[in-house]
Amino acid sequence: RLQACVYFASVFQAMSCGIHYLASVFMAATPNFVCGFPGNVSSVLFHNSSASSIEDIWTLWTSTENYIVVQLENGEIWELDQCSRSKREVSLDLAYEYKGNKSVFPCSDGFLYDDTKWKSTVVTQWDLVCDREWLAKLIQPMFMLGVLIGAVIFGDIADRLGRQRVIWFTSAGQFVFGIAVAFTFDYYSFVTVRFLLAMVSSGYLVVAFVYVTEFVGIKARTWASMHVHAFFAMGIMIVALVGFLVRTWWVYQIFLSIATLPFVLCCWMLPETPFWLLSEERYEDAQKVIDTMARWNKVSTPCKVSELCSVQQDDLASERMGDDDMSSAKKHNILDLFCNWQIARRTITVWLIWFTGSLGYYVFSLSSVSLGGNEYLNLFLIGAVELPCYIIACVAMDKLGRRNTLIPFLILSALICVLIMFIPQDFNILIILANMAGKFSIGVAFGLIYLYTAELYPTIVRSLAVGSGSMMCRVGSVVAPFCVYLRSVWIFMPLVATVYFFQLLVGIMALLSGILTIMLPETLGKPLTNTLVEATEMGRNKKSCSEKTPPAHSGAALEKIEMFGQERVSTDK
Repeated sequence: RLQACVYFASVFQAMSCGIHYLASVFMAATPNFVCGFPGNVSSVLFHNSSASSIEDIWTLWTSTENYIVVQLENGEIWELDQCSRSKREVSLDLAYEYKGNKSVFPCSDGFLYDDTKWKSTVVTQWDLVCDREWLAKLIQPMFMLGVLIGAVIFGDIADRLGRQRVIWFTSAGQFVFGIAVAFTFDYYSFVTVRFLLAMVSSGYLVVAFVYVTEFVGIKARTWASMHVHAFFAMGIMIVALVGFLVRTWWVYQIFLSIATLPFVLCCWMLPETPFWLLSEERYEDAQKVIDTMARWNKVSTPCKVSELCSVQQDDLASERMGDDDMSSAKKHNILDLFCNWQIARRTITVWLIWFTGSLGYYVFSLSSVSLGGNEYLNLFLIGAVELPCYIIACVAMDKLGRRNTLIPFLILSALICVLIMFIPQDFNILIILANMAGKFSIGVAFGLIYLYTAELYPTIVRSLAVGSGSMMCRVGSVVAPFCVYLRSVWIFMPLVATVYFFQLLVGIMALLSGILTIMLPETLGKPLTNTLVEATEMGRNKKSCSEKTPPAHSGAALEKIEMFGQERVSTDK
């Protein structure tokens, strides 16, 4: 009971991470716009259609190359482009086509925005268009940079101060910074507060993964860890729903921030993990948590800390006899991931999978609103498709193995990316379905690589392996927004064509990753390796490794040792 309550309370807040990660999809949207004009308008002309106000023209706007002709009350006729305006020297008749002389002026009177879809966004709030457009394109990459830094900082703090305190701080920080974003007064304060929001959101997600892993038993650990990502996907679905209902960016941000307020009010009730307390030699506090767990779970004979400590010490003593000195693990660095050809090839493959998974995940997510049709429904479906993908991933991992699950889904995602290139642009439904299928397949691979990396490397470099893989993952998440936004630089490529180009790039990388994964060893049912020699032999002699039996530890000690390995991996992630 206690484990279930702790798990669902912790992963409930993980929704807020998915919310803030994708909030900019609508909050930083750029609507149709043209240059402002000096004075009051009397009539508006767009091709063969005339109106009394520009608001009536937006429904006819189809391309950024269009312009609007307006006649002011003083008789002046202006042509309004997106980033410039032209005053006609001869203003006799109001006509759309004009061959005479024109004087070109900058947009010194601001811009006029189409508010039929969004009443206000950060783009319209601070005029992040034309020569300031690059500032709008930096919003999501700067957020992802905060995600990268937050994962590193709070992962280390969680080891030093405990999981409970970090969860308290990061969950409260998500609420406080989330609300503060809505009340920022300029672009730079907005980016700064969102950077801090990204740090605490990433910190919570990393530490919550560690937290639930330490409370959940070995048998349920695969399902529990994978479905932390499922609640993240539910956050993406909430973004789509709130974006559809609320069309003013600061109100939209407030609603997103208060979605997980119930957890902030009760997170102080969550206990510290007994495992961290034991690692800090706080035995009395650990015993109190264990006794609380026993009462909740109605266990009549709860375990004693003294018994656990004696078993752990015996097992660690026996391991030291076989591995020279445990302190030698502190001397390892990232170069050990390239100590020989087998391990180096494994590291390059794993890094490529991490980068490809993250890049594909966010390219599919961020580009979903540009595929045509209803952008809110598109994003909702992109989030919803992740829920069954993690269930299938868990079943396949336990039945087929890690490698045999990873290979087909990587290759499938590559084929889907290529298939999207051949779907006509008019078939919006097929494009959206293919995009969902691509997100599904890359989501399976992205969720699986966390656990697979931990099992591929020995104890002495396991944290380094997963930590370095996570860094490649964050690099992919930082690059992904630039891939989606590059269409504004490559003006000679149509919108959809640019999106297709980067999906094809993801497909090529996924295919290469799938081919290289064939050379990785299978880890299902095999004991965790302790040395680089054992890890190397696992790759060379698959038969002998598959027949190798785990060390003869007692059940409690084996679980504790495995939890130790998983805990160290997850924290550095």
